[in-house]
Amino acid sequence: MSDKVKQILSCYESENPGVKANLTRILMHGKLGGTGKLVILPVDQGFEHGPLKSFEVNPDAYDPHYHFQLAVDSGVSAYAAPLGMIEAGASTYAGMLPLILKLNSSNSLHSLTSDQAITASVKDALRLGCTAVGFTIYPGSAKCFDMIEEAREIIAEAKSCGLAVVLWSYPRGEGISKEGETAVDVIAYAAHIAALLGANIIKVKLPTNYLEKEKIEAENIEPLFKRIEYVRKSCFAGKRIVVFSGGESKGIDDIYNEAKEIKQGGGNGSIIGRNTFQRKREEALSMLREIMGIYT
Repeated sequence: MSDKVKQILSCYESENPGVKANLTRILMHGKLGGTGKLVILPVDQGFEHGPLKSFEVNPDAYDPHYHFQLAVDSGVSAYAAPLGMIEAGASTYAGMLPLILKLNSSNSLHSLTSDQAITASVKDALRLGCTAVGFTIYPGSAKCFDMIEEAREIIAEAKSCGLAVVLWSYPRGEGISKEGETAVDVIAYAAHIAALLGANIIKVKLPTNYLEKEKIEAENIEPLFKRIEYVRKSCFAGKRIVVFSGGESKGIDDIYNEAKEIKQGGGNGSIIGRNTFQRKREEALSMLREIMGIYT
């Protein structure tokens, strides 16, 4: 274990040896192992957006093994996916990389309520050899209090079994404008809620310089790295691991520039799905190598 990882783990004072061991597996795995930085490959977009929108641009990605192999060959820190995707490769790739089982999901066929269904369990994660579970909450939505209570129960169960917890915290709802969903003050609030719930790893979207509810001096949020610093400060003064979503499809230079800003702002890394697997394999591998080079 590197000194950097030891320092990160020292901030998780209440966690049992199982949770710390699984956090160590993630933090020490792959090309960024030991650096305190993470790049995670998430493939839950088929649930969220449908197979055509998610995979048709790169038809090889219909095959669950494609994503496992991409994660292994690229040397990312972990692979996150819903139950069926992980089940489809769990035996072939057993022990080859840390797995994060996403326990809830929404789908775009139903868009009336900002909510997610629970689609897997902590027992599933243990059965499949996962190191962590993932769960989404929507702070600000009509269902946010139910989702928070669900998350609290799952976090307690997962930790009691020695599994680490990754919390996707995505603000949305009637009281938040579309711009406000990525406003720096709202993203920081969502990240803080995840920390308060006991998340080991917090996932949020990249914050824009828009302000929804709070007043912050412009010079403190104008460059992206300053906004990253603000979000990181909201995660217990940087004592919790926070990674940032890659978001919608974008140009490769934009992705590299975002990684540079995340690093400069002290963020722990990126969790990049569509911007990875929607590219052809060799391009995706090259891009991931470049991103991990930035973080080192």
